[in-house]
Amino acid sequence: MLDVRNPLIRFAGAALSGVLLTGCTGTGQPRSAAPSATPTYELAPRPVRPGERPVHAAPVTDGDGRFQVIGLQTGLSVLFGTHAEWPAKGQYVVVRIVVENPARANSGFDAKRQKLITADGAAYGIDRFAQATKRQPDTLPLGAGVRVEMDLWFDIPKEAKVAAVRLFGDPPLGVRGSTDGVEVPLA
Repeated sequence: MLDVRNPLIRFAGAALSGVLLTGCTGTGQPRSAAPSATPTYELAPRPVRPGERPVHAAPVTDGDGRFQVIGLQTGLSVLFGTHAEWPAKGQYVVVRIVVENPARANSGFDAKRQKLITADGAAYGIDRFAQATKRQPDTLPLGAGVRVEMDLWFDIPKEAKVAAVRLFGDPPLGVRGSTDGVEVPLA
């Protein structure tokens, strides 16, 4: 049996009563209404490559792929690779992208699905020869949380005006078929 005359027991009882009453009266410290900001990586800026202009487009998502267009080159008449020099049939257009898999499962990226859209509404696929000559991948496995920066090379008519790029990600795990793609304006 507890002896309520004991000063230690009386102090503990008073402290417990104070805690319970404070919790019931709502007189405690208010909680912050806004959660703290999510920390971000500090990535150093890099110079834009010669002949390229930076593109300040917001990231977009299609399926399991998150994309950000960061650079554009138009009007290139020839490309130089490690072992080849090759003229464009029209003009080469290079779109620099960051592709990311923010999902928890593996995903993939298929450069052959990506399309360059011109002002007249025509859609052009990558130029596979240019892509290979410039050592850019056709397909990439993207592990969970993987991020890759790369170029997409297109050969379009010389007089065509670039309007947008349509980017396609892999469908989420367990979903069959293909995604609809998402367009990023380039004009």
